[in-house]
Amino acid sequence: MNDHPSSARGAREVLSTDSVFGAPCWVSLTSRDLEATQEFYGAVLGWRWRRGTLGSHFRTALVDDVPVAGIAAVAAMWQMAVAWTPYFAVPSADEAASRTRERGGTVAVGPISLPPGRAALLADREGATFGVWEGKLIGNWEAWRQDAPSFIRLHTRDAFDSAIFYGEILDWATDRPGCCEVRYEGGEVVLRSGGDVVARIESGALEAAPDPTIRPHWQVHFAVGDVPGAVRAAEKHGGSVLREAEEEAILRDPDGAQFTVTSRRQR
Repeated sequence: MNDHPSSARGAREVLSTDSVFGAPCWVSLTSRDLEATQEFYGAVLGWRWRRGTLGSHFRTALVDDVPVAGIAAVAAMWQMAVAWTPYFAVPSADEAASRTRERGGTVAVGPISLPPGRAALLADREGATFGVWEGKLIGNWEAWRQDAPSFIRLHTRDAFDSAIFYGEILDWATDRPGCCEVRYEGGEVVLRSGGDVVARIESGALEAAPDPTIRPHWQVHFAVGDVPGAVRAAEKHGGSVLREAEEEAILRDPDGAQFTVTSRRQR
């Protein structure tokens, strides 16, 4: 998490992870070159930028003044992989980290304090990386859900096993009011929050596959109005195309981070 609005309007709309939990609440990118990353995603996704509260290596992406994603140019400095990572809202980052360890996952970073909350970077049993966030969410979570990723998808070996793993850590499908609903639909495990699809889990990824597009991982899907246009912009600004279809394309930015652009018609 990199930045949060502090206006009076934003303060009234702030939700905490005590009221929104188990759902994706943020996405963050680790990169090597901050300026090049801003130029690339500005061209491909039309994002504008503002400086984050954590220092000169951090930026927050904006769509119509709504914060939609964070960038941390710390991959080389902290010896971290260049990648997009989804963060899930939790009441306690420490408890989520403990549950992850207990169930065979890994705690890579944290939990650490990042005012106004706490965060941890984790990995599931198959090696897919994800984060958890405890504390205030972005100023208007509903606006973020509309303007940020259309959804995230976990590519893994066994969707049902993964759904149990994440469900036990993030309290999916519990009796607690406001928890995420989990159902099997169309060959995938589908996660809904407030009736909206916010994540999907599909089987088929190979643990040791050389192709990073099919190793277990969380894939972030960004909604765009023009998929071919986003593809051409990515190529023009140093990115590459891993797979392209009419309504969707898997892209790689100049640093190597993988993401998907999806037609808004599919939302």
